[in-house]
Amino acid sequence: MPESAIPENSERWGLIAGNGDFPLLVLEGARSRGIEMAVIAIREEASPRLEQVATRIHWVSLGELSRTIELLHQEGVKRAVMAGQVKHDKIFSSIRPDRRLAKLLFSLPSKNTDSLIGAVAHVLEDEGIELVDSTKFLGPLLPEAGILTRRAPDVSEAADIAYGRDVAQKIAVLDLGQTVVVRDRACVAIEAMEGTDEAIERAARIVGGKRLVVVKVSKPAQDMRFDVPVVGLKTIEVMRRANATALAIDAGKTLLFDRDQLIRAADDFNIAIHAIAPVNAAAPSFQTSAAQRKS
Repeated sequence: MPESAIPENSERWGLIAGNGDFPLLVLEGARSRGIEMAVIAIREEASPRLEQVATRIHWVSLGELSRTIELLHQEGVKRAVMAGQVKHDKIFSSIRPDRRLAKLLFSLPSKNTDSLIGAVAHVLEDEGIELVDSTKFLGPLLPEAGILTRRAPDVSEAADIAYGRDVAQKIAVLDLGQTVVVRDRACVAIEAMEGTDEAIERAARIVGGKRLVVVKVSKPAQDMRFDVPVVGLKTIEVMRRANATALAIDAGKTLLFDRDQLIRAADDFNIAIHAIAPVNAAAPSFQTSAAQRKS
């Protein structure tokens, strides 16, 4: 659906809010277009700050799918956005599912996060609630391809980025993490359920302070309705402490929260950020990517 086709505020919108600033930014972006969203906030994840900015808010526990749907219907919601991460380890360790969610979990062929959230999206659609691209109101935070910082990656960092993208695209196909941390064309750490920042910190412990490069990619068929790749100021600070000197992301598929401040911080720390057009076809080999860079 093109952005211009987003309905006016005559249609009720809902926001299912996870952690971080993402839900707050969606609320702000929607409000700038005259849309007030009813918020369903996940108690174990969502920020208490939502209480200060949302005009209508309801709190639910992580496993309360039936209650979430009931509240969305109560608010007359026909279109909803999911924004804010629910930590993967919580989904599979802390969750106390209600009967409807338990049945859904039992029916999943695989128990990864995408399968679960995708199944929830289908349930919402069956209930007459369309789940919409979570970035619809945040276009300026999705960078176009190019060097975003004053400094471009140097030759060594560029080689690590090419190698890292090859590895990251392969693990993204398997729906594992979407971030790898690289040194000298060797994979030091692969993101799993712990998240990007902890993967960077783990890599720093392994190499003992030597220089690192971070590569974050989107999935081959990234569903922009949920689990969108995100980089925030905290990640840049973690990179600084870890001596990670370059970051590569997928252009148009990665949200940069506090974008201007983030780029200024990267410049201050001499970190290069390169937004690269995502690969839709099979991931290229490192040799091919390196050869293309020389041409």
